[in-house]
Amino acid sequence: MSIQVILTTSVHHLGKAGEMVSVAPGYARNYLLPQGLAVTATSRNRAQLEHERAQIERRVAKERADAEGLAERLNGMTLQFERRVGEQDKLYGSVTSRNIADQLKVAGLQISTKQIDLDEPIKSLGKYEIPIKLTADVTANLKFWVVGKDE
Repeated sequence: MSIQVILTTSVHHLGKAGEMVSVAPGYARNYLLPQGLAVTATSRNRAQLEHERAQIERRVAKERADAEGLAERLNGMTLQFERRVGEQDKLYGSVTSRNIADQLKVAGLQISTKQIDLDEPIKSLGKYEIPIKLTADVTANLKFWVVGKDE
């Protein structure tokens, strides 16, 4: 069983803003509708969608342009994390998506930890490159170093 919703913003792996999609009732009720990501697909909302389609397309284009500008900044950045190391260059602790988001915040960029595609915390020294999903179709690659810290 599924219900029809109209997406108000692009949702990764689901669709773009303005599309009508079928989703599980719980997903719509518990996530999409409360977050304002979608509205139920009633005949009134469908008519309003057709009326507002141009506005939605302009907003999506602006969001995409902003995301591409941010992606350009992120692609040109290189961060450095200093961590204490033990034997065989193993870190005491790790570098997590929270650490990356905090350092980006210091640099003046507001990136959510959910946007940082880090499979597991980094626990060794070296150079890394991770994807950051800014919108459903704009992804930046952030480069950073994890270096040993002198006591």
